[in-house]
Amino acid sequence: MEQAERSGTNRDMLIIMLAGGLVLALSFGVRSVFGGVVLPLSDDLFAGRIEIFSLSIAIQNLVWGLAQPFFGMLADKFGDRRALWLGFGCYVLGMLICVFGASPFAQHMGAGVLVGMGVSGTAFGTVLAVVGRAAPAEKRGFYLGVASAMGSAGQAVLPLLTAFLISRFDWQTTLLIITALLAPMALAIPFLHVKNKGSAAETDIDLPQTIRAAFGHGSFVMLAAGFFVCGFHLAFITAHLPNYVQNFCTGTTLSAPELRALGLKALALAGFANIFGTLIAARLGNFFAKPHVLAAIYALRAVVILIFIWLPLTPVSVLIFGLVMGVLWLSTVPLTSALIVVMFGPRAMGTLFGFVFLSHQLGGFAGVWLGGAWFDRYGNYDVIWYVAIALGILSAAIHLTVRERAAPAIAATA
Repeated sequence: MEQAERSGTNRDMLIIMLAGGLVLALSFGVRSVFGGVVLPLSDDLFAGRIEIFSLSIAIQNLVWGLAQPFFGMLADKFGDRRALWLGFGCYVLGMLICVFGASPFAQHMGAGVLVGMGVSGTAFGTVLAVVGRAAPAEKRGFYLGVASAMGSAGQAVLPLLTAFLISRFDWQTTLLIITALLAPMALAIPFLHVKNKGSAAETDIDLPQTIRAAFGHGSFVMLAAGFFVCGFHLAFITAHLPNYVQNFCTGTTLSAPELRALGLKALALAGFANIFGTLIAARLGNFFAKPHVLAAIYALRAVVILIFIWLPLTPVSVLIFGLVMGVLWLSTVPLTSALIVVMFGPRAMGTLFGFVFLSHQLGGFAGVWLGGAWFDRYGNYDVIWYVAIALGILSAAIHLTVRERAAPAIAATA
């Protein structure tokens, strides 16, 4: 009987992981393609000024973060699938407005507000909350790591597909094809459901009290502050690496479009390497203190970026940067989400991860917008790269102050 129950649990977890991995892969994969169309879209609509569409992507990151607590509370209170369906609808509508919109306002609303809400409703905050609640406590870190790693597949594949499409079609046709790839998400969402096996006392949750307890807990606040840096790094590199490579790569006879495609290939390589980096980080979190592993990841990012900008920028260095940075890319996510569960338990994970992720996306907004604004004014990204290095060092220091234990209010009721 016990063996049959365990077999059923493993089967349910496999289904949830596969469905969650597909949703994450599409959600992150589609949003990762915008760096490949920044220049052609800006040339066509805004006379070559990349700051306008950079602001759209920055708004996307900001809205993603601002909407994450809302989607987390919606999932915690009314069901994960309602939050996922709302996110899916916003995503598709936002992509269509981006394809057919011709004004800055249309792009800010489409690629910015609606796609931001779409990613918020279909990415880590909702999907990992399902996985975290469904997984057995002793295997929760493993399942969170595997689901996060599966989501990296989209970031590995879709930038490569975008590089292929943009070399043969215009940016509108390219984005229309990418939008159509969101369709399988609708097939996966129905399977993201946790069977309620607890008592009413276990399933009821006082969200205001939980939120107050979280923001009164120093380790939670430091975790959120450190995650700001993750957002800055990832959003800046995703949005601006193709343009950086196109403008400053040396020692090559590649054309401008080929150099932009090289930047996209580096992002795809980062997505591929992230699969292994995320699994390794989740594994390391079982043997070492998770805050210490996070501190090491941020410190290593600072070192990798410093070496990248100090060495001559060549096709080889670009691909190596994508590979090495990819190992450190989203490896922070399973560790951060696991720490939230350690501090406050799995029941309010969607809500609390939403607030931590808001900090991440504030960093993303800053990284994307500052990168575009600085480039338009000064024709380079030098200062932004050094800001990224300084923030990596700061985040490493911040995570050394985080304690891996239950928050006092939770420990008192245990």
